[in-house]
Amino acid sequence: MRIVSRVHPLGVQPPLVEALRRLCSEQGLCLLESGDGQNDEWSWLFLAPLPLGPAPRQLADLRRHVEALELGESGVPGPFRAGFVGALAYDLGVAGERRVWHAEDAWLQAPIAGGLRADFLVRESRSGATWLVLGERAGLRAAALEARAAGIRSRLSAPPPDLPAPRLAAPLRRHTAPGEHRARVQRLREQIAQGEYYQANLAHAFTQSVHGHPMAWYERLRQINPAPYMGYLEHAGGALLSASPELLLEARDRRLCTRPIKGTRRRSSDPEEDAAAASALLASEKDRAELAMIVDLARNDLGRVSRTGSVRVERGFPRLESYASVHHLLADVVGELKPGLDTLDALAALFPGASITGAPKLASMAAIAREEGEGRGYFSGSMGWLDRGGDCAWNILIRTLEFRRLGPDRGEFRFAVGGGITFSSDAGEEEEETMVKAARLLETLAP
Repeated sequence: MRIVSRVHPLGVQPPLVEALRRLCSEQGLCLLESGDGQNDEWSWLFLAPLPLGPAPRQLADLRRHVEALELGESGVPGPFRAGFVGALAYDLGVAGERRVWHAEDAWLQAPIAGGLRADFLVRESRSGATWLVLGERAGLRAAALEARAAGIRSRLSAPPPDLPAPRLAAPLRRHTAPGEHRARVQRLREQIAQGEYYQANLAHAFTQSVHGHPMAWYERLRQINPAPYMGYLEHAGGALLSASPELLLEARDRRLCTRPIKGTRRRSSDPEEDAAAASALLASEKDRAELAMIVDLARNDLGRVSRTGSVRVERGFPRLESYASVHHLLADVVGELKPGLDTLDALAALFPGASITGAPKLASMAAIAREEGEGRGYFSGSMGWLDRGGDCAWNILIRTLEFRRLGPDRGEFRFAVGGGITFSSDAGEEEEETMVKAARLLETLAP
């Protein structure tokens, strides 16, 4: 399908989350944005996917899917012109390897959600300048395209529609009791002592029955837990609401970057206590060692698709970043893509992310499957975009609410929280850390 993008300047506009509600009647909306200014160059509100064949079922299908697009000259602002936008389930597993778990429950409607997009709003965050981009293709008359542009402009200038308000329908359910989670941590420590692996990321899940539109819940999540890699994605069975702080892969002009996170401390409203917590995290030998293990895995994953000698850690190790409720340690691992490879090769090499699997990756994923006893669905998978020209950006789906629609004004949320387990882990501290990570999601689900 040949796409020629028509760009309609909209002038200075507020953040696209306001346009999200105004365009809520559109099908399959996806908003990708930064909520805290730390990844704040561009944001996008993607409209309905193109009607182009069956949805991809595995990472290898994405290449054929995206290559079905042919782009004409466009002048579209920003790094995305047209391509795939959506989410990848953790249960896709490592490319080319046997899956360690086959998810068959109602939470995983498809292993890949989303589709090809050529119609979207794009906003430059610094200036607020915003454009409407519509893809002209065969069978779509110019008059129809202009009418669609006029309709979108009209809805953007109208008062936002009311949506069913968020409210609870039943008590929160924790699936793994604290004592059992501590026991699982101990079992992992014993396996690590036996040399089966070095680190594994162990998680536990919650579910919450609710009333209200998922878009209204996303607005609440965005207010309570702003994060660098936020996203809202509607799909056939429901929606994904992400407030992720973590980058799996960004590719610009063949430069690759992954940004693993390890190490967490709760933030304090007292400035002195907050600074002390940040300093203690930076000084923690355990947390620095955990991050070092995962950086080594990320370097290895990136090294398989990068020019020899180009993989390195930038901006210091470790690096502290502070978010709405927590401090984290992280590192920027970068490389230059090898000739003959593309960013889908890089995505396949990195997925699922090192920080939410462990080291070695396959052994830790097998341990995760044994202990957690169920598929993860989209939790610890990835949400993002892949442009037809090769640039991309994908987060890691942590601090993410999965919404399953059960009726017109009723649904159920699922989310999970976890942490990296090493031999030096303390079971009680690991349990406490998961609840620190869960705090803002629990607050979101308690209107």
